[in-house]
Amino acid sequence: MIMPKKAPGHSEADAIFRQTGIYGKTALILGTWAGSGLMPFASGTFGTIAAVPVVALSSLFSAWISALFLLIMILIAIWASQVVHRLLAKVDPSEVVIDEVAGFLLTMLWIPFSLKTLVAGFLLFRIFDIWKPWPVRSAEKLKGGFGIVLDDLVAGLYANLLLRLALYFGFF
Repeated sequence: MIMPKKAPGHSEADAIFRQTGIYGKTALILGTWAGSGLMPFASGTFGTIAAVPVVALSSLFSAWISALFLLIMILIAIWASQVVHRLLAKVDPSEVVIDEVAGFLLTMLWIPFSLKTLVAGFLLFRIFDIWKPWPVRSAEKLKGGFGIVLDDLVAGLYANLLLRLALYFGFF
């Protein structure tokens, strides 16, 4: 992974990446989703964009394989978020975007994959993740990797349900 030398606001992630061992480096690479979380602004949006290939790949498999893939991604996201949160000494580091990957995977779980559903799912997920209606905001208050990931999963669930309603009523 190429870490920017002077990413505004993220120089501490760069410094820690250079100083930490393989365990920390792995968590930083996964947690920042290969550096997409190091964007100087809208890191969550860039992290969600970077999740599109994973969502597309997941759509190629059966519903249950996709669900298993999501579960594995959630577990990895909780672990990586916890490690990066401790390394950077931040409650909810903006650099961590693997939670957006897990949330967007949940948004698109068992949704027919098309450009329309992908764009609609992306927009709905980002709206719920930024707006944080109840209980998304409550989930965000939980500590550690679990709390970092849970609010995005709740936002993803809201987006998934709304996308299902749109499909049911023939919007796509």
